[in-house]
Amino acid sequence: MAEGQPRPDGTDDAAPERARKRRSIAIAWSLALFAALVFVITVVRLAGNMAERAAG
Repeated sequence: MAEGQPRPDGTDDAAPERARKRRSIAIAWSLALFAALVFVITVVRLAGNMAERAAG
């Protein structure tokens, strides 16, 4: 049977690979969003500290 061709029972050899790729993409997006969130929180906190230091 050829690679990637559906079997007689309707399953597909490439289905686990597609699922793994989707899962990897979801993990990558989650990691990127987490890094962006940490960066934004850090910048906001640093800006707050700088404003407090300038006022005091």
